[in-house]
Amino acid sequence: MATQRINIRQLNLEELKAHIVGLGEPAFRAKQVYEWIWKKQVHDFEQMANIGKSLQEKLAEAYFFDSLTVEDQQVSVDKTIKCAFGVDGQAQVIEGVLIPTTSRMTACISSQVGCSLACEFCATGRLKMMRNLTAGEIVDQVVYLKNLATSNYDTNLSNIVYMGMGEPLLNYKNVVRSAEILTDPNGLAMSPKRITVSTAGIAKMIKKLGDDDVKFNLALSLHAANDKKRDQIMDINESNNLEALSEALVYFHEKTGSRVTFEYIIFKDFNDQLEDARELADFAKAVPCKINIIEYNPIDDGKFQQANREKVDAFAAFLEEKCNLIVNVRRSRGKDIDAACGQLANKNKMMDKRVLKG
Repeated sequence: MATQRINIRQLNLEELKAHIVGLGEPAFRAKQVYEWIWKKQVHDFEQMANIGKSLQEKLAEAYFFDSLTVEDQQVSVDKTIKCAFGVDGQAQVIEGVLIPTTSRMTACISSQVGCSLACEFCATGRLKMMRNLTAGEIVDQVVYLKNLATSNYDTNLSNIVYMGMGEPLLNYKNVVRSAEILTDPNGLAMSPKRITVSTAGIAKMIKKLGDDDVKFNLALSLHAANDKKRDQIMDINESNNLEALSEALVYFHEKTGSRVTFEYIIFKDFNDQLEDARELADFAKAVPCKINIIEYNPIDDGKFQQANREKVDAFAAFLEEKCNLIVNVRRSRGKDIDAACGQLANKNKMMDKRVLKG
């Protein structure tokens, strides 16, 4: 019976070295193969010109490449580009977004096919959770968006945010592995401080990030700083309440020394009052941090509305001037193609056909 082939992109360099030696080849070949995979983004052993025909054949017999396909692409009036990527031979679809601004070029990437958290304000949360993405599939999104940045805007990719579909900390191993590849000198050689992983809040996994001493940035999708309100919009708060999250964030900061980002989508007449700002300030002072106030992007049901701009500005000013916190107000990008925060999969026809069918 034929031996089942292994996904070669799931191996780190040391694991690959052991496999290469096991094939009867010298250990130095592993670095050559690794660079072909990650630095040159080759998906075919026959293209690895310097490893020899014999090793090419051994690798093809023992290993395979996972990969994404580009199924659709939309460009916003503000130049944001949303891509639909086919997974598992186009059986399912995920989305990634390239967000250009005057100061940065950001790739927003997905970590799961669908999502299990069902946050009330998020289109992705209505999709059935299908599976975790592999590290290679996560990296593929970055590579494609990086190439788009160069070809469309003649600009290098500057930042990566794990803020697309899925909860990154529920795909911990592959997310951390993908970040290692992205920052590896033999890979994309990105600075870890240019990478941010965003979580809805899983206390034990935030602590694990601290134990693993990760070098990338951490963002918490907070959106309400009292448990009663947060329970209404994020089911995960019932098992990971604000006290538990605060304790985990303090632990993370003590272990890594990294500042935390709090993301706060502001909804009309729900969390846009100065009392909400006071609660946010009290919660945020537990760790060195910055706060991103995010303009809400409506989805089809109309359950929440965008907060009045004057209210948003007053909210931000209170945090800055009265509470001495670092605050950024993030205006929506790519809203016309449903590429803005919370909108991924909202009106994607391919998503309707493939992911929603379950």
